[in-house]
Amino acid sequence: MTAVNVGIPSVRGRADDTSDRPDVPDLLDRFGRVARDLRVSITEKCSLRCTYCMPEEGLPPIPREQLLTVDEIVRLVGIATGRLGVREVRFTGGEPLVRRDLEAIIEGCSRVAPGIPLAVTTNAVGLEHRARALAQAGLTRVNISLDTIDRDHFAQLTRRDRLGSVLAGIRAAKSAGFARVKVNAVLMPETLHGAADLLGWCLEEQVELRFIEQMPLDADHEWARSRMVTAQGLLDALGERFTLTETEREDPSAPAERWLVDGGPATVGIIASVTRSFCSDCDRTRLTAEGTVRSCLFSDQETDLRAALRGGATDDELVDLWRGAMWNKWAGHGIDAADFAPPQRSMGAIGG
Repeated sequence: MTAVNVGIPSVRGRADDTSDRPDVPDLLDRFGRVARDLRVSITEKCSLRCTYCMPEEGLPPIPREQLLTVDEIVRLVGIATGRLGVREVRFTGGEPLVRRDLEAIIEGCSRVAPGIPLAVTTNAVGLEHRARALAQAGLTRVNISLDTIDRDHFAQLTRRDRLGSVLAGIRAAKSAGFARVKVNAVLMPETLHGAADLLGWCLEEQVELRFIEQMPLDADHEWARSRMVTAQGLLDALGERFTLTETEREDPSAPAERWLVDGGPATVGIIASVTRSFCSDCDRTRLTAEGTVRSCLFSDQETDLRAALRGGATDDELVDLWRGAMWNKWAGHGIDAADFAPPQRSMGAIGG
């Protein structure tokens, strides 16, 4: 087995300097952006081994005592939505379904954050057995990762022959009555030839598809700008089979640009994180599975809320820590800069 280095970020346990921060309640940063979308990673474990995310042997396990508990997650979500202006919460991994207490997490957060959309990003393996219970617990939206509908290609990409379970999970999510079911696909040279087939399948199943430009967040550090498939490359490929008409963005903070497919009403989205950066409109704040605030995917600066939680911190003290972390958020990921260096943690270790 090959040792995998997931990176050791710089973790702060004290409040950042906010002496020049305006006295406002929200998660404001120095560039005028306000974070209203919270991503909560709840595990580093995953049931698949996607080549662009996980090493074949998986990530080094996080000791159970270092993971946030159900009560700790619920408390932080309550603070984020009740005190800091967060208006949407998404649970990520690794793979959130690996946690057997996911339903308890959703139920607790639904209770402390009534009316706030609660979503999950999942690979859908096993979702067919839990979709209805998650909906009953208060989950409102589901994003499902799926890069190909070809079984052999799926097995090569994920190192697991589980396509049947994923497709069953998608259909179960539709039947469970979630407000929205989306499919996310990562753009790679090896998946471009099947992109039109995937879109055709999603149109038939009446689920929204979004393609995502691959970012330098892979655990094996093999990403190269010269190999990545761009949004324009995808549009060219899809245009050979479909007529695509660009639409206006409903929300400037929304990462996806959308195109009507064959005149609509169905659409396909593209999140061009690299070639059409939306950092200037970013509205996200992140909690890692260990309970640190990460203001940007590409920043290795993290602020430790777990230690404060377990040290008896008041809600006011947690609020100050969180506001400080976001006040000092970077201007952007800087992928195009000559001195760009990818973060030490991979996507699987950060949470999507």
